[in-house]
Amino acid sequence: MIGSITAILAGLVLLTGLLGVIPALGEYLESFARWLGSFQGLIGIIAIVVGILNLWSLTGMMLIIAGIMLGAGILQTLPVVGDQLERLAKVLGSFQTIIGIITLLVGIIGIL
Repeated sequence: MIGSITAILAGLVLLTGLLGVIPALGEYLESFARWLGSFQGLIGIIAIVVGILNLWSLTGMMLIIAGIMLGAGILQTLPVVGDQLERLAKVLGSFQTIIGIITLLVGIIGIL
C-alpha cells in the first residue's frame, strides 16, 4: 500500500507539466503536483527506499526508476556513485513522461 501511494506521488510529480490538459481536474492536479514538486528530492529518496524494499515487483522497479529521476539533485552528492546516478537520471529524463504515466498507473492499480 505504501508503495502504491509513493508511486502515485512520484508519478504526479513527474507529470506536472501534463496534468493541466486533463478536463475538469487538470488545474487542481497540476497545482497539487507543483506543490509536491517542492519535495521532489525527498519523494525521490523515499521512492528509492520503498522500491528497494519491493524490488521484485513492478511497483518496486518503477519506484526505483522514478526515484532516481526525482532524487538526482540529492544523489549527485554521494561520494562514489553520485556522478553515475546523475548521468543515469539525465538519460532517463528523456523518458520522463512515459515513466511518469507508467508509475502513476502502477500506483493506481496497486491501490485498487
